[in-house]
Amino acid sequence: MRPAPLTAESCRLLRSRLGERSLPRNRRHDDVSPDDPDAPPPPSPLARRGPPAFAALNADPKVMEFLSRPLGRGASDALAARIRDHFARRDFGLWAVEVPGVADFIGFVGLSVPDFEVPFTPCVEVGWRLDHEHWGKGYATEAAGAALDFGFRRLGLEGIVSFTVPANRRSRGVMERIGMTRMPADDFDHPALPEGHPLRRHVLYRAIRRQDPVADSPLC
Repeated sequence: MRPAPLTAESCRLLRSRLGERSLPRNRRHDDVSPDDPDAPPPPSPLARRGPPAFAALNADPKVMEFLSRPLGRGASDALAARIRDHFARRDFGLWAVEVPGVADFIGFVGLSVPDFEVPFTPCVEVGWRLDHEHWGKGYATEAAGAALDFGFRRLGLEGIVSFTVPANRRSRGVMERIGMTRMPADDFDHPALPEGHPLRRHVLYRAIRRQDPVADSPLC
């Protein structure tokens, strides 16, 4: 039987359960001011998820089709270490995604700061990587939308970007469904890939914060 898509509330709850703790069910991130001393804690990182499940995700050729290559165990562990470091430095990052009652880990969604230089950096990126068995069920769209909400409401970001290769219609569809827009003039060559690489060219999508009384951010 096909599982029901995540609700916005379940997305908020699963985000904070990543560190083996849950939001109180009567409090939600968008119910409170960022300065509220009783506000729920921010989400915890992906890093506590078991390395084998994380490594299997990163080694799947179908999942990694539009990235440079599938990752071996060493490279996957190094990525996990970078995720931990990102959380330690910035207090946000990539969060594990679970589907309550269906699967404890189906991948990750979240916010990160790209570590390369192009005309639109520094910035914050929303990104995702899900097990292909869970594609097409709305999980990436809803969790990525929740990540945008967290970035705008809790972090006070002015804008958030996302990018992929032109052929990645699934991810581009997620970007469009969560309200991001593309300007062809923003498209760029990814500096981590060499000249002539078939995945070097990327399309860039942007989301801009709606006007609300949240403090300005230096990023994006």
